[in-house]
Amino acid sequence: MKHDRILITGASSGLGQALSLTLARPGRTLWLGGRNPERLNKTARDCISRGAAVHLNLCDVTDRHAMADWVQGTRGLDMVLACAGITGGTRKPQGADTPATESPAQIRRIFETDLYGVLNTVLPALELMQGQPRATDGLRGRICAISSVAGLVSFPGTPSYSAAKAAVDRFMVATGGNTKKAGILLSSVVCGFLDTPMVARNTFPMPGLTDVNSACRRILRGLARNERRITFPLWLAAGSRLMDLLPIKLAEAYYNNQPAGAPGSMPEPEPDLG
Repeated sequence: MKHDRILITGASSGLGQALSLTLARPGRTLWLGGRNPERLNKTARDCISRGAAVHLNLCDVTDRHAMADWVQGTRGLDMVLACAGITGGTRKPQGADTPATESPAQIRRIFETDLYGVLNTVLPALELMQGQPRATDGLRGRICAISSVAGLVSFPGTPSYSAAKAAVDRFMVATGGNTKKAGILLSSVVCGFLDTPMVARNTFPMPGLTDVNSACRRILRGLARNERRITFPLWLAAGSRLMDLLPIKLAEAYYNNQPAGAPGSMPEPEPDLG
């Protein structure tokens, strides 16, 4: 698998940071993007100490034009990992006759980051790779976006997050059916809870919580195998798919009596993560 030139978003924290460090080695060039300058610089120093060449971009994935300029400015990439993302759940009802809701600002921010942020990364990368020659394995490049097991279900605890991640997964898998003919592999990572700062303040048990190093190994193994959908933990994804087959009334009766994702159990997204 050719991956000497790699672009990673969300590299200042969590999975994006872990993938950056895992992939850093002599002879490899990393383009790393994130919103927190101190953490991004720390990631860069650690990657350089492992022998990689590093180019930093303090960026917000919601800025469509800035992202296009950054991706196109690399002049060639073997792999793109779209890891930037945020999460958030519903707030506790404010009265006896009011629902558990997300604020309109949070809803828009999650869609702008988790869905449009992925598109702002993937679309210019597709355009760039289309102009590249095929490598010896027949591919022009690989693009991987992080979805979630939450995208497999209509989960009342995280409505916007579930919807955005569902859209990411469907877009990457469906579009990948076309781009593979042109030598560009699109992969979606459908993962459960990862032990990152993004979930550190959740106040409920997180089934299947996976450390980021194990997640990195699974993702890179899946990419090496040209997997279009990289899923883990399998038991959690399988259970989620089964839940989504149930009548809505039954599924909601179960979800609304679980501690996971209960109203008020997840903080609003922090502004500097990613």
